[in-house]
Amino acid sequence: MISPQDSLEQDANHLVEVIDKDNRPLAVLSKRSVHRQLLMHRSVQVLVFNPEKKIFLQKRNQNKLFFPGRWDISARTHPRAGESAFDAAVRALKEELNLEIEHPQLVRELPAGPETGFEHVSLFEVTRNTLSVVPNEDSASEGFYYSPEELTCLVKEFRELLTPNLVILWESGLLVPA
Repeated sequence: MISPQDSLEQDANHLVEVIDKDNRPLAVLSKRSVHRQLLMHRSVQVLVFNPEKKIFLQKRNQNKLFFPGRWDISARTHPRAGESAFDAAVRALKEELNLEIEHPQLVRELPAGPETGFEHVSLFEVTRNTLSVVPNEDSASEGFYYSPEELTCLVKEFRELLTPNLVILWESGLLVPA
């Protein structure tokens, strides 16, 4: 069995593509190096909504390198070197939420910059999910569906419990189904 520390090391050392301002690959480095040097790279984020248009939020595991124990969007990952954003979205849903979703929809691309942690973000969504969501304990300690009103309350009253990414997406109006 892999220990939480070993899992964290494997995740930090997986290879990702460094990109230019036009999202073209320049080099391949470890995720840890890319973050440490604030280099532009790609991330994939997936929003999962149920039929009532509530969004699933996960509480990040305490062993996460960034923002442990904070509430975050449904699923997120960094595409591995050579992996498409779509394939990374499908992988993130499976690995983090145990969801077998074949066709998450790309809804938006956000350019890499300081506000995105120098990540070119491909934002996907799953609407009207009726499958059981079972967070992988290596990624998330728990998760729940939140209504738009509940999410607004979380952002306004408990911002310190949320990842900056979640707050930025909420402030941009991107946490509602397309």
